[in-house]
Amino acid sequence: MRTWGMTHKKAAKLPRKTYEKELLRLQTELVQVQEWVRATDARLVVVFEGRDAAGKGGTIKRLTEHLNPRVARIAALPKPTERERTQWYFQRYVAQLPAGGEIVLFDRSWYNRAGVERVMDFCTEEEYRRFLLQCPVFERMLVEDGILLRKYWFSVSDAVQEERFRRRLEDPLRQWKLSPMDLESITRWEAYSRAKDEMMAHTDIAESPWYVVESDDKRRARLNMIAHLLSTLPYHDVSPPVPELPPRPEPTGYERPPRDLRTYVPDHAADL
Repeated sequence: MRTWGMTHKKAAKLPRKTYEKELLRLQTELVQVQEWVRATDARLVVVFEGRDAAGKGGTIKRLTEHLNPRVARIAALPKPTERERTQWYFQRYVAQLPAGGEIVLFDRSWYNRAGVERVMDFCTEEEYRRFLLQCPVFERMLVEDGILLRKYWFSVSDAVQEERFRRRLEDPLRQWKLSPMDLESITRWEAYSRAKDEMMAHTDIAESPWYVVESDDKRRARLNMIAHLLSTLPYHDVSPPVPELPPRPEPTGYERPPRDLRTYVPDHAADL
């Protein structure tokens, strides 16, 4: 039986050079995974869940940085429309599942119902209980059909979360990341904790277990999550041969039109 919320000795922050070197190595392996998925028609789904400011988005960004967006796609769904609210709860998520040769990364997923919807009373008690019953069945169906399903919970402490919120408030480039719902999560910390515990008690099943990523140190969290994902996949090197650059043919008399016939972007960089 898993024990959630175990206390671990805080590790020293990972040095940037060490982080960048290992990240590049792992990203190279992810490219190999991409080619293996494409060559074997595998279907990979990775679920990213956790508290606000836990580091999910940054990890997804590094994971997909060198991947082909036609193979690896991020699913970050907005709140459901009025029509979607009348559908089976899992229906709009099913539409995002991968076909053969595709990877889908869920930046939050069907587990919204067990988290924010539960805590903020956006769903009824009946809808919530139905979710807890149906979710393991739904995920077993995905796995039985051959989908590779991986679920990660990013765990951040209350002190680190608040520190990240404050940095967002002070940074005009990241203020958009801080929503009223994020601020509400501070005052409802314990409610979210109870919801997470109950969610995992019902959905941490053998066919699709939860993996917890300690994320107070973002660098360490990114490396740990990606390394673990790679360790769970039966991929192998199927990279196609590197093509050779063909020689450029001899000119045949083409002349470029005068530059003043086109409108060019001003050289802003020249004024720096």
